[in-house]
Amino acid sequence: MLAAPSAYLATIMPASSPGFFINRDFAFYWCVRIFTMAAFQMLAVAVGWQIYDLSRSAMDLGMVGLAGFLPALLFVLVAGHVADRYNRRSIVQLCNVAQCLIAVALGLASWQGWISREGIFVAAFLLGITKTFGSPTLAAMLPAIVRTDDLPRAVSASSAAMQAAIISGPALGGLAYIGGAEAVYSITALMYALSALLLGMVAYVHTPPAPVNKEDTSVFAGIAFIRRNPVLLGAISLDLFAVLLGGATALLPIFARDILQTGPWGLGLLRAAPAAGALLMSVWLARFPLNRQVGRIMFAAVAVFGFATIVFALSTSLLLSMAALSVLGASDMISVVVRSSLVQLETPDAMRGRVNAVNFLFIGASNQLGEFESGATAALFGLIPAVIIGGAGTLLVVVLWMRWFPALAGRDKLVA
Repeated sequence: MLAAPSAYLATIMPASSPGFFINRDFAFYWCVRIFTMAAFQMLAVAVGWQIYDLSRSAMDLGMVGLAGFLPALLFVLVAGHVADRYNRRSIVQLCNVAQCLIAVALGLASWQGWISREGIFVAAFLLGITKTFGSPTLAAMLPAIVRTDDLPRAVSASSAAMQAAIISGPALGGLAYIGGAEAVYSITALMYALSALLLGMVAYVHTPPAPVNKEDTSVFAGIAFIRRNPVLLGAISLDLFAVLLGGATALLPIFARDILQTGPWGLGLLRAAPAAGALLMSVWLARFPLNRQVGRIMFAAVAVFGFATIVFALSTSLLLSMAALSVLGASDMISVVVRSSLVQLETPDAMRGRVNAVNFLFIGASNQLGEFESGATAALFGLIPAVIIGGAGTLLVVVLWMRWFPALAGRDKLVA
């Protein structure tokens, strides 16, 4: 399935390595992941600051988020279907080029002074479309780039890239914004263009899907496949409900100001803590991948996620709260790596696009709904009880899922 690497690339990086980057194609793939995610985070900072500067409306900030999320609901099943029928590398490159052009348009509009809130909404919606098509497709490419035995390590290293970008992207965006919004948009446009070029250096050959029955050609085949596979259904739904119930991060501004008596700097530390914990854990798992009892480890990690949520709710110390959030992020990363590896390994290549699209929708939706659930329960029961209820609910889900999905609980190795 892989094209022969060029002689030049063979001289600068070995074909296979026990190190972090595994092989040269994965090194390019890893760079694409970190550049595209960092660019997206920088755009989020610039767009959010700019639209609030234009309208001074909190509602407009929410509308930007909604405009970016709607494409996932509208197009994610179609995106998965496209990823299973056409060249995945070309799809991601096309999305990178489109993202580059959107950033260029925003930069020109800002530089010329004719940027408007309506234009930003349209740009956010278009960026949401490119992310909906690009993210699941890029994830579906990974099994064709590394060997099956290296896939869990590759997932961990790829997750490390994402977490590093989530931590550094907003800071870089804020720093670049000193030169104006157009400076941020120019940098992100270059990053997206570079991503498209780097992806072209990955030795990847599109293999048209083999003939299958009519049911498996449907855009809904990904949902049907997950329902038929108790390991995948258990792993995806466990992550979904854990994040849905344990969404304490949405309430961080209230905790920072009213409970921990800190300012914006403290809120920044609290927001960075889960990503820092996740980054450290992803680097550890890339070096020491999970080999045995992965089902029990996943359930244990989600249970730790629930306990860490409760500790955070009861904490009145900034340091303890940061530690709890770091543990929360690290345990969540273990669950993410196990789930992502199982999704890739349990799914036939002809359906990886659609299954990854469903996974993208469910997990992405759970983050959004988790924020809503946290706010609603806090309004009903109070701030601290709401977070405790969420953590306890996560522990209850672990107990129920271990009984309802014994195949997942008893899974020994990621590679069956």
